[in-house]
Amino acid sequence: MPFIIISAVILLLISLFVFAIAPAARKHPDREKLGGIYIAHRGLHGISKGSDGKMIPENSLAAFELASQKGLAIENDIHLTKDGEVVVFHDDSLLRMCGIDKKPEDMTLAEIKELTLADSEERIPTLKECLDTVKGRVPLLIEFKSADPSYVKLCEAADKILSEYKGVYWIQSFYPLVLFWYRKNRPEIMRGQLSTTFPKGEFKKKLLGALMYNFLARPDFISYEHIHGKYFFRRFCAFLGGFPVAWTLRSKEEIEGAKKYFKTFICEKIDDLGEVNREK
Repeated sequence: MPFIIISAVILLLISLFVFAIAPAARKHPDREKLGGIYIAHRGLHGISKGSDGKMIPENSLAAFELASQKGLAIENDIHLTKDGEVVVFHDDSLLRMCGIDKKPEDMTLAEIKELTLADSEERIPTLKECLDTVKGRVPLLIEFKSADPSYVKLCEAADKILSEYKGVYWIQSFYPLVLFWYRKNRPEIMRGQLSTTFPKGEFKKKLLGALMYNFLARPDFISYEHIHGKYFFRRFCAFLGGFPVAWTLRSKEEIEGAKKYFKTFICEKIDDLGEVNREK
């Protein structure tokens, strides 16, 4: 009898584990478009522009234009401003890129537009400006930057803009509830769970690293930090059907090393990979 009880408990725990970590059961048709491509991380930035030798800053219209010209898909990041506008920016603070220690969420669009990005004349673009620049030439992978209840407002505001866009786009986020919102309200959009192992994170981040929130998100793909390709939970999720995407690769040597575990690659400052995308 004890053996039967123990076996039943073990079977239940295994079932709960599989239920938690399992990705979407469907095979989204856009997986064919995602498979095997190279994606420019925050656009194609860090490249010299013009005779003055200045570098194109990340998440700028110039970075999106250059990536589009090169045939590279584009990863970018979005925040919601104080007055409800969707802007393309990565950090939680404007300090690194704009020299002001404020959150995008605490400023209006007009205030943000007064700032310039790094050592350039480029300004923080709106999502609409990004879409108008890319014009459907390459796919977009849009990361939703939100980890509090405002995620609903960000999802609603971004979806209003994206629903009128004719190009291919997919969404991803570290925050599973963003994916849950899309699963519930826009299930036709392919969605991805961003994660890493969070070696120094608290318990809830450890659960995120182990992909234990997939029962909420049911992601179509998993964007995982490339140095953790061997991580058991990531590999098991891939075994269950979660399409494996690697971030962020900064050399062709890193790309070659990641090919054993991943099928699609988010890259930074590598400008000659677009021909592979065009061949697909």
